[in-house]
Amino acid sequence: MINTCKTLSLEEPAEHLLKIILDREASSNAFNTQMAHDLTNVFEEIALRPDHRRVIILTGRGERAFCAGGDLKERKGMTDEAWQRQHLVFERMIRSVIACPVPIIGAVNGAAYGGGCELVAALDFVYAVEHAKFAQTETRLGIMPGIGGTQTLARAIGERRAMEYVLSGNTFSAADAEKWGLVNSVYPTVDALQKAALDIATRIADNAPLAIRQARHSIHKGLQMSLSEGMAFEIEAYNRLVSTADRYEGVLAFNEKRKPKFTGK
Repeated sequence: MINTCKTLSLEEPAEHLLKIILDREASSNAFNTQMAHDLTNVFEEIALRPDHRRVIILTGRGERAFCAGGDLKERKGMTDEAWQRQHLVFERMIRSVIACPVPIIGAVNGAAYGGGCELVAALDFVYAVEHAKFAQTETRLGIMPGIGGTQTLARAIGERRAMEYVLSGNTFSAADAEKWGLVNSVYPTVDALQKAALDIATRIADNAPLAIRQARHSIHKGLQMSLSEGMAFEIEAYNRLVSTADRYEGVLAFNEKRKPKFTGK
C-alpha cells in the first residue's frame, strides 16, 4: 500500500500511526479519479487489517490547500455518463472513509472547498491552520454536494448554518469553523498544526485500541438513535471490552504504577 499510490504520500511518523497526504499540490490537492481510487484502496485495505493501524492523520501537501474538491480540469468535456461513472468512484471513496474502523484526524493545512469540505466533515475530528478556508461551492457550478456534504456538514455545524453556506456557496474561516463545531482547534502555522495533530494522534494510539474503536462506534451510532437506544448501544459496546486482555492489562498497569502495554486483544 505504501508504494502503490500515485496521488497520495503515505508516512508512518510513529508506531501504529499512518499519515495520509493528499499530494497534488499543483492542482490544489483536488480529487481526480486516480486520487479517489487511491484513497479508496488505502481505506479499504485498512478496514481489512485494522489491527496494524491505531490512528490516521489526513492532510494535504503544502500550505495553500487541503483539497479544492473535484478536479474540474479533468471533468472538462465529460459526457453525462462519464461524469456519473466518476461520481460512483467518489461515492465509494467517501464511504470507505466514513466506514474506516480506525480514528481519522484531519489536519487542514489550507483551503477545503467543495468535496474537500465534505471530506473534512466526514472525519472524526479536525484541527486547522489559521488561514484555512471552507466552502461548499457546488451550487455555483450547477450541482450540489454529492459525497455527504448536506448530511455531514449539517450534523457538524447545524441545519440552518449548513443551509446558508450550501445554498450560497460562501466561504467561512477556520475561526468560524472552530466556533461552529466543524473544527476542534486552530493553529497559527502549518508546522504547529502538524505537530498538534501528531501529538493527539500519539496520545490516542497509546490508549487501548479496542476501547477506542468501541467508544468511537458508540458515538457515531448513538447520535443516530434516541437517547435510550444510544445508552443501550453503549452498554453493549462496553460489555464487549470487559473480557479483553487490554482491560486486564489496563487495570494491572494502573495498580503497578506503570504504562500499559496494549495489544488490541
